[in-house]
Amino acid sequence: MKKIQTIEELETLYGIPSAAATVKEVSHLTPDYRALMQASPFAALATAGPNGLDCSPRGDPGHVVHIENDTTLILPDRRGNNRMDSLRNIVQDPRVALLFLIPGSGTTLRVNGQAHLCADPEQLSRFAIEDKSPRSLIVIEIETIYFQCARAIHRAKLWDQTAQPDLAALPTPGTVLANLSNGEVGGKDYDDGWPERARDTMW
Repeated sequence: MKKIQTIEELETLYGIPSAAATVKEVSHLTPDYRALMQASPFAALATAGPNGLDCSPRGDPGHVVHIENDTTLILPDRRGNNRMDSLRNIVQDPRVALLFLIPGSGTTLRVNGQAHLCADPEQLSRFAIEDKSPRSLIVIEIETIYFQCARAIHRAKLWDQTAQPDLAALPTPGTVLANLSNGEVGGKDYDDGWPERARDTMW
């Protein structure tokens, strides 16, 4: 398979971006971008570090990030698996990217910026849910922000319930863990215990 090896080859293949593809990129939140962001309860967070890349899902009720001002976002780090892949990367390399999804909408929002972590108890308490504060905050300084057109969402039929796979035919987390650990971790008990674990450890 022939590789594209230069920017010139790439630009020859794709051509020049339209005005609509470039004028939408700015370095701060506009009223329109603020409205889109406040409607997004989910984002994918991409980070880079000396050991590689990471992309992790992030979600909160209502809106996934808090808008501190037109150039600063705060993303609470809620309970998870304690791998800290994204957080390790941010400590070593502040570059981050966010892709926001809005349920039912084809429009997505992209943010690139620089991040740092904060564990100040007074700041953490601002983002408590059910009296449980996040372990840390990811503070993001926006460098660029722009919307992405809806083609990918429409091609994927992401919000179309008739296009959703049969979930009963997919391997469960417990099955995946059991297969990878020769039955030592996971299994049916792991799956059966998920609803209670979710209630006890969501925040």
